[in-house]
Amino acid sequence: MSRHERLRAVHMSVLACVAGLLAGLVAYALFNLIALALNVTFMQAVSFELPSVADHNLGAWIVIVPAIGGLLVGLMARYGSPKIKGHGIPEAMEAVLTSDSRISLRVAIFKPISTVVAIGSGGPFGAEGPIIQTGGALGSLLGQVVSTTAAERKVLLACGAAGGMAAIFGTPLAGVILAIELLLFEFRPRSFIPLVIATAVATALRHALIGDGPLFAMDAVDFGLPFNAPAYVLFAILIGFVAVGFSKLLFVVEDAFEALPIGDIWRPALGGLGLGLIGLFAPEVLGVGYDLITGVLNNEFAVAALLSIAVFKTAALLVSLGSGTSGGLLAPMFMTGAALGALFAIAGNALLPGAPLEPAAFALVGMAALFASASRATFALIVFAFEITRNYDAILPLMLVCVIATGISILYMRTTIMTEKLARRGLRVNQEFEVDPLERADIASVMQTHSEPIDANASLASVATRLGLEADAQSHSDALIVVDADKTLIGILTRSDVLRAQSESAANPLTAHTICTTDVVRAYPDETVREAVRRMLYHDIGRLPVVSREDDRKLVGYIDRGAVIAAHRRGMHEDGIALPGT
Repeated sequence: MSRHERLRAVHMSVLACVAGLLAGLVAYALFNLIALALNVTFMQAVSFELPSVADHNLGAWIVIVPAIGGLLVGLMARYGSPKIKGHGIPEAMEAVLTSDSRISLRVAIFKPISTVVAIGSGGPFGAEGPIIQTGGALGSLLGQVVSTTAAERKVLLACGAAGGMAAIFGTPLAGVILAIELLLFEFRPRSFIPLVIATAVATALRHALIGDGPLFAMDAVDFGLPFNAPAYVLFAILIGFVAVGFSKLLFVVEDAFEALPIGDIWRPALGGLGLGLIGLFAPEVLGVGYDLITGVLNNEFAVAALLSIAVFKTAALLVSLGSGTSGGLLAPMFMTGAALGALFAIAGNALLPGAPLEPAAFALVGMAALFASASRATFALIVFAFEITRNYDAILPLMLVCVIATGISILYMRTTIMTEKLARRGLRVNQEFEVDPLERADIASVMQTHSEPIDANASLASVATRLGLEADAQSHSDALIVVDADKTLIGILTRSDVLRAQSESAANPLTAHTICTTDVVRAYPDETVREAVRRMLYHDIGRLPVVSREDDRKLVGYIDRGAVIAAHRRGMHEDGIALPGT
């Protein structure tokens, strides 16, 4: 690592600290403002503790309040920024893909405000998605204020997003992995180290401001492995299909709202009205619902309550989020997945008396698997569920259910709940992590060692013949390596060099030495082909002489575009990818 690279690494580490601190403070403030808004709206009280909306005293006004909140969000989206609509993560992904990770100040201001209004008026959302987007916006703004490259801004955006998630849930490792899987699309030291620093700072701040306990406290539970493995497999298949159906239904509802002949301002209000009607019959599904998730994870609800949560929470989320309001997707999907898991275990115990299916265990894996399969952030959700329970026995059922459910999602969904919007806008999001074949091949394995260099004293005419510029030329090359009598590298000679020399008059005879480029960009045998490609692209050249590490004038080979293509073809062959015509 060069001195400049070391300084940039220190620079990014300091900025990551700042991004984590800002994200943690914003997450704490937003969490408390949401609690205050819910208390003022539904309980007519001033408190920073999240209330149970089921105990509201609004009466029939509960139908109107979400509509008013939706109208306010519509106004903010119209006159503030349209990017505040939705659950936040796709918008952060879009910034990474389309605008060099630049997020505007308007988004950083209006996203948290609109989230407080939406959830504070009964929106069935969590604060995570908006906090991820807001934290990402703060990281992006930090990268715009301080001189950074686009790649460094992307890392800072991810640092803010991961810090926000860690500050809410107290899950720093899951925050890091979620940022890698949904925002960075890479796993490299330049991004991993700042992410860890940011989430560590945000989590430490959470411990100081909120406490070090998990957001969803859970009693000890028996997961029943290996005896219950078949039940987990069956449940994984079921929850995978639920994730597919939910994702597709969400976009059907969004399309239906978009087709309505009303202005954008009024759609969230209409969705809020539908939400209010649902809340009239099932008020417990309004608001963030963290208390309900905790209750399901601790087996506190009967079948009727679980059915109500699963059905009405899903309906409330579809209607409100589909209308274009602002709120997070993570918590409501956690609630639905947990309720479905508990119901599955209860049904299994009823159908097979004596079956030791623990509802709390299936609630935990259902909570993680529903969002994991819908978003395909599978690894992050496995780690997330482990971090909030701190129960190592949960690892195997979480891995089993999340991976199988994700497999179902891959089979039946071309995109994910996070990328469908982006795909409709013509953006391609590659969420598969793989090593570039050019990183796996070194230059020594693909370079040409039998190319015949040209002597430095060769005449212009002989050079032109070798390059195929004379009428009697039998073959031609695009470039020639120029060496002296001791086969020491002198330079490189291209067709354009010769054509330029032929068009100019010279007092003395021209030789290969006098017209070649002597400031040669070199490659080394132990470097990767990717390094050679980077050098070619940076200098806008198509070939590089390969020289010895011990003596950079000792020619050992030659790499050009053809060698690069050969390296890529070899990598495809190793990966088992069929080539056209084979």
